[in-house]
Parts: sequence; C-alpha cells; structure tokens
Amino acid sequence: MYDMSHLKKLKTLGQLAPAAWEGFESFDKAALADGVIPARTKELMAVAVALTTQCPYCIEIHSKKARAAGCTEAEIAETVMVAAALRAGAAITHGTHCLA
Repeated sequence: MYDMSHLKKLKTLGQLAPAAWEGFESFDKAALADGVIPARTKELMAVAVALTTQCPYCIEIHSKKARAAGCTEAEIAETVMVAAALRAGAAITHGTHCLA
C-alpha cells in the first residue's frame, strides 16, 4: 500500500478540491516556516510526529527535509528516541485503564 509514487495523486486531489488543497498548502507552508521556532527544529518536530502517527510518507518526507535544513544524524536519532519515549509513555499511562 505504501508507495511514494502515490504522492503523484496529490495533484488530482488539488484539482478536485482546489480551495481546500490551496488552504492546506498555505497552512502547511506557514506552519513549517521559520518563525519563533526555526524551520529546522520544526522539521525535527515533524519527524517525531510522523513516527508517532506512523505515516511512512511523512517519515520519509520530513526526514529528508530535516537533513536539508541542516539537521544531523545525531539530532534525528535523538528525535526518534523522544518520539519513542512519548509513544511508550502513552501506552503506560493508558495502561492504567486496564487496572481495577
């Protein structure tokens, strides 16, 4: 199911729902642009979110963008560990629902 070539179909989505697509593109661009938080840090955040949502497209795209923004392998590795800790933490805290 996962195949980066599927992303070519995004153009079709944009053609079928142009106003919504343009709104998404504008929002995405603004959210990830340099601001109070630098764009490179935002890309690391995007990698962490992509890992926790387990979106292979986002993982690939934002890992590449993080590297292009100057993030090191060590920074990406730490980001992976932060994402893993948060995901594990969620399992542990939700585990309290299993207890009597």
